[in-house]
Amino acid sequence: MIKKFSPNSYRFIKWCQIIVFMLLFLNFYTAIGSSQWLQWGGPNRNFKVDSAQLKTTWTEEGPGQLWKRQLGEGYSAICVDQGTLYTMFRRGDEDVVTSLNADTGKTLWEYAYTSLPWKEFSKQYGPGPHATPLIVGDYIYAIGFRTELTCLDKKNGQKVWSHNLWDEYNAKPGDRGYASSPMAYKNLLIVLAGGKDHGVMAFNLKDGQLVWRGQDFINSYSSPIIINVDGQDQLIVFVEGKVASLDPNTGDLLWQHAHNTQYQIHASTPIWGKDNILFISSAYDAGSRALHLSLQNGKTVVKELWYNEKVRVQHGSAVRIGETIYASSGHGPAFLTAVTVKTGEITAQQRGFGKANLMMAGHQMIILDEAGQLAIVNANPNSFEVLAQAQVLTSRSWTVPTLSGTKLYLRDMKEILALDLSP
Repeated sequence: MIKKFSPNSYRFIKWCQIIVFMLLFLNFYTAIGSSQWLQWGGPNRNFKVDSAQLKTTWTEEGPGQLWKRQLGEGYSAICVDQGTLYTMFRRGDEDVVTSLNADTGKTLWEYAYTSLPWKEFSKQYGPGPHATPLIVGDYIYAIGFRTELTCLDKKNGQKVWSHNLWDEYNAKPGDRGYASSPMAYKNLLIVLAGGKDHGVMAFNLKDGQLVWRGQDFINSYSSPIIINVDGQDQLIVFVEGKVASLDPNTGDLLWQHAHNTQYQIHASTPIWGKDNILFISSAYDAGSRALHLSLQNGKTVVKELWYNEKVRVQHGSAVRIGETIYASSGHGPAFLTAVTVKTGEITAQQRGFGKANLMMAGHQMIILDEAGQLAIVNANPNSFEVLAQAQVLTSRSWTVPTLSGTKLYLRDMKEILALDLSP
């Protein structure tokens, strides 16, 4: 006897099919949406991406390796766009912008130019390049060790336009070489140049024409971000002696707040929250500050919530999750550190890693320390639970990891590699 389904049963089965389809679509959308890493700090310039659960059951060698190859010196992070990697490295007297196949690591194209570093710098820290490229549409924008700004066609590496900010505008790259990664705002490419009347500069993305320049800031290695304060877009720059805000459309100064270090080095990226709190941090006896910003009668009111000299992020990436900032604090011995963003209270500290870069993949924290030790950590305000840990690189690893879907891309001063973190 064949059992007949009632109309209500057919409706129930249909709704189950729709729900299953929607769940599959959402999983697919999450994987696709997190596969692009087009700039410094990832999709939103805050070192956070949406991600499915990552694999935490590793062998002693670590997660599955997809490929590894020689690359070259430099600390430039790795961008990902539609199955292609973009980064920069050093080869002899040249800075090189390169495009690699994300599945194999094979070189697709290179664009190289002479960029002579200072020898004393090269011996101590390596010759760079330090800044991370920016991808907008069909173009990639890169800045080299001596402030060589270049726009390339991302498909073939052909130059579209370029400026040498040092030669043309007397820009100041800093004693350790230029390190500020460019960013896009509307039709503008914004860069920190440094120097009188051109501390910050904005160029037309398409043709490289100068749109505005302003301020007398001295560049200090940190990369800019865009925030929105009560409906107003603001460009945040962390420069020598201060953190400051500009109108990104014109370069006009909106406000500034003092923050000094022993050597006037600010190399970490500010962190912004939806509660209008801006977090900044430096090493070299400086510490960290949290500023609350609000717009009143057309002007920004800046209120310092706290200052903590014991939280010192040198040049690693910090992340904010909920009410907590997570960072690697210190530039000798370093500690994984959790700080309450509204009070500055340190709620957790843990040894076990050297100075490190952090990024969030969904609810999991990925850590890469300067010795090449990789880990996935369950972080909460009161503790750090290491879920997986392995040595994956062998030389100085100062570059923040890049996650595309469940593929993790890493580099040190010699090699670049791809790891599979799919569960």
